[in-house]
Amino acid sequence: MSYDFHTHTLLSDGVLSPVEMISESVSKGYKVIAITDHVAVGYLDRLISEIIKDCALAQENWLITAIPGVELTHLPVKSIADVAKKAKAAGAKLVVAHGETITENVEPGTNLAAVQSPDVDILAHPGLITAEEAQIAAQNGIYLEISARKGHSFTNGHVVKIAQRAGAKLIVNSDGHDKDDLLTPDFARAVALGAGITEADLNVILNDNPLALLAKLGISV
Repeated sequence: MSYDFHTHTLLSDGVLSPVEMISESVSKGYKVIAITDHVAVGYLDRLISEIIKDCALAQENWLITAIPGVELTHLPVKSIADVAKKAKAAGAKLVVAHGETITENVEPGTNLAAVQSPDVDILAHPGLITAEEAQIAAQNGIYLEISARKGHSFTNGHVVKIAQRAGAKLIVNSDGHDKDDLLTPDFARAVALGAGITEADLNVILNDNPLALLAKLGISV
C-alpha cells in the first residue's frame, strides 16, 4: 500500500488537475492521497472548495481515499497559526506547513510556529530542524516529513536523527507535482532507508504512522 500526504496540482505549481493526480495515484496502487496545494489567505476558501469537490468525485468512483488539504507556504511566521485555523474551518482535512527547507528562502521561525499550531498536521521538509522543535512536534502530535523531493530531501538524514531522539513521528511523502513524482512502494522504502530508517522501523514509518495520522484526522480507509 502507498500513502502520500503531500502533493500538488495545477491549482498551485503542479502539472495535473486534482482529479488527474488522484487518477494517476490509483493507477500506481495508492491507498490514500492528499491534495495539498500551496495557499496563503487570498484564495484559501476557493482552493479548498475546489479540492473538496474533486476529492469527493474521485472517492465516489475509485478505490481511493482522497483527502482535501493545503500546504501553508512562505507565510509570515506570525500568521501561520491563524491561517492553519482558517484552513481547517474552510474544510481542509489536512494542513501541511512548508518547513524551513535549506533550498528555499523560508522565514526563520517557521518550523517553530508550525509545530506550535494545533491545526497543523505535518511539517514538510523541515530542513535543519532543532531538537526543541522536534520535541514540540512530538508533544503536539505533528508529523515530520521525510521528503522524496529533490533538494528538500538533502536534510532527510538530519530530520530522522532529530525526530527519533525527540520521539516525533515521521512520515514519507512525495511532495509530488506530476505523475512521475508519485511514489511506488519500493521507492518509498528506498527513500526511508536512505534517510537512515532501519529495516526494523520501516513498517512503522511506511504503514503504522500513516494509519495513525488517518485516525488522528478522523478518516477511515
